[in-house]
Formats: sequence, C-alpha cells, structure tokens
Amino acid sequence: MSRFLDFVEQVVEAPAINDVWQILMAEMKGFGFDRLLYAFTRFRRGNSFGDPRDILVLSNHSKEFLQEFIDNGLYFHAPMVKWAAENVGARSWGWMEKPPSELTPEEARLLEFNRRMGIRAGYSISFKDVSSRAKGAIGLVAGPGMSQRDADAVWVEHGRLIVQMNNVAHLKITSLPCDSGRKPLTTRQREVLEWVGEGKTLQEIATIMGVSRSTVEKHLRLAREALDVETSTQAVLKATIQNRIFLVDS
Repeated sequence: MSRFLDFVEQVVEAPAINDVWQILMAEMKGFGFDRLLYAFTRFRRGNSFGDPRDILVLSNHSKEFLQEFIDNGLYFHAPMVKWAAENVGARSWGWMEKPPSELTPEEARLLEFNRRMGIRAGYSISFKDVSSRAKGAIGLVAGPGMSQRDADAVWVEHGRLIVQMNNVAHLKITSLPCDSGRKPLTTRQREVLEWVGEGKTLQEIATIMGVSRSTVEKHLRLAREALDVETSTQAVLKATIQNRIFLVDS
C-alpha cells in the first residue's frame, strides 16, 4: 500500500505529461517491464483511431522500432492493438508463443519484427474511458531474459498493482494539456478561444483585449489552423477536449 500511495502522490503532483511518464517508466522498470508504449486518442471514429496527429504517443522504444511500428503502420496488424481497441483490462502477450502455422501472415511479420527488436514477452492494458470517442492503452515489454512465463508470474503477484498504477497515470495524463504533435496555441490564440467559449462576439472580444476586430479574426484563423478544424466552434471544442484552453496557469 505504501508503494502505491507514494506513486499516486508523485503522479498527482506532476505538472506535465512528461513528468508523469518518467514516474511511470521508473515504476514499471521495477517490475521488470523496461520498455513502454502508451497511446491515447480523443478522436476515435468506429474502427479508426482518427488522424494520427491527434494520437498522443509516449514511448521509450528505439527510433527504429517506432518508425516501423507507428510511422509505417505496423500497429494496424498487431493482435494486442486490435484487442485493446475492443476490450478493457489486461492481457498477456501469449499469442507470440503460438506455432507459426496458427499465425496470420501479418502476425508472423510482426512476430519476426518483435524478435528482431528483442521483444519476446509482455502485457497490454486497455483503459476504460468515459467517452466513446476516446481510447487509451499501454504495452509493457518484459526486460531482457524474461520469458512470457516469467512475465505471467510477475503479473500473478503484482498484476493488480501494476494495472492500478497505469490507470492512475492514464487519468493524470488525460487531465493535462496535450498538443498531440500539432502546433501549440499561442497565449493570444488561447485567450480568443476562451472568450469565444464564453459566448462573446468578435467585437466584444476585440474591446476586452484592446485590439482590433481584424486582429481577433487573425488569432481565430491561426487557432483553427493549429487545431486543424474549419470553424471556431470546432476549435473551442477541440481545444477544450485537449485541455489546451482555460488553463490554470495560462
């Protein structure tokens, strides 16, 4: 219990996503999982995870791994990604121990890639999110020398603790501002979006900010471009969902 409380206190006090990530990586390494891959989107549509630029990805995997798995789309064929998209909870990577005859061509390709990357065992955790458009999951890779049987033994002893630590980290991460690889909003762009969200007209915003209406329109246009949306209403909605406006420290 003390270990969990210490972890929760650190995560709760963490000021930024990277701080939470560093705390989580250190804790998971203590259980024998030395490489992590976390992904979260608030813009899921059906079987699609939406625009890749709107997916927050955190990982300490090598650049070679991330380029092939994420950038080149290998994750589309990953059994555990498919499982995570449709389920909630934790699951062993026992599929990697299947006989080659039972693997699909895509699974066989992924298995060969994983082995080349030194990945032979692990676990996935798929989080329970409150929105049908949101989905988050994390893959925990067992360290060198660990078999899936070793990872399963760790899970029997510490699985509940590991799952809850990751749940706490996930909840904290999703509460923090996230640019998801897009252009950051400037202070002025955030301010304009906040006033639009309050229901002010462009002229009222111009008066409040002490600028011209055209300047307000410029800030709104640049905010829409940064958020990759077409309307100011969409911009306010997306910026709010991503915790990019109405910030305590803004």
